[in-house]
Amino acid sequence: MQGIFYILIACTLWAIDTLIRYPLLGEGVSASRIVFTEHLILTLFFIPLFVKKIKVFWQARVAYVFYFLIIGGLGSAIGTLAFTRAFSLINPSLVILLQKFQPIIAITLASIVLKEKMRKDFILWAIVCLIGGGLISYNDIAWGLKEVNFDRSLLDQKFLIGYGLTFLAVFSWGCSTVFGKKLSSCGFKEQEIMAGRFFMGLICLIPILLTGEIHMDSNPLTWGKILAMVVISGLLGMYFYYKGLKLVSARVGALAEMFFPFCAVIVNWIFLNQALTFQQILGGVLLLIGSTVIQLRHY
Repeated sequence: MQGIFYILIACTLWAIDTLIRYPLLGEGVSASRIVFTEHLILTLFFIPLFVKKIKVFWQARVAYVFYFLIIGGLGSAIGTLAFTRAFSLINPSLVILLQKFQPIIAITLASIVLKEKMRKDFILWAIVCLIGGGLISYNDIAWGLKEVNFDRSLLDQKFLIGYGLTFLAVFSWGCSTVFGKKLSSCGFKEQEIMAGRFFMGLICLIPILLTGEIHMDSNPLTWGKILAMVVISGLLGMYFYYKGLKLVSARVGALAEMFFPFCAVIVNWIFLNQALTFQQILGGVLLLIGSTVIQLRHY
């Protein structure tokens, strides 16, 4: 249960991050600028660790470098940008709906990469968790789908690109969970995984910087908000996430990540006075029960 508790703390921190991130996007600050700046600051923050652990990283096996590339380049950089870009191409509710496939991808990859065996009991309770996760986002999905015109326009190039970017993000995050667990199993500490993740993410974002798409400014308020996100979701959020992932299987970690939208709902209720609905509360209860049973019975 301790592992799930740590991941729940991480989800809460990520939810608090949205109170800053989405208004910042609404102010016209590009997602690529936010993501690049976060990775830059986080990489600079971990320079002392790189110096201290130079032998660990320098002598790392090629396989480990590949794992870091997956969690940093694919999960942290490309996945985040793809997900954000998809919101501008297709209905956000479709993006949220398709994002629910992430645990399925992570669980499948965990069985292939980590050889995690799935018992029938696990599948049953995993379905309970998935239903809970769906109920948490039900209002957003149902409301948005009413605005979707299900005709041939859904097959337009713009929509197809949006679907592709969404699935790219979902696949990237699913891979990130599995290979993050892989690195943890190989003996890497939370701080070392975070350092490698952010460094690889920064490397993969440099080509975007060279295209001139990322516009920097000296607005202290913008930099202050980005710095706050770095601390909340980058340093603290990822630390508790990897601390929790170290104590649970990748498949349980993937299900526990579904607490994020529920935490976001709670945060909005506390800070924005947005009332909780019965479906959201029921979804949170199902998710909590399902993940707890899986962990306690070691399914």
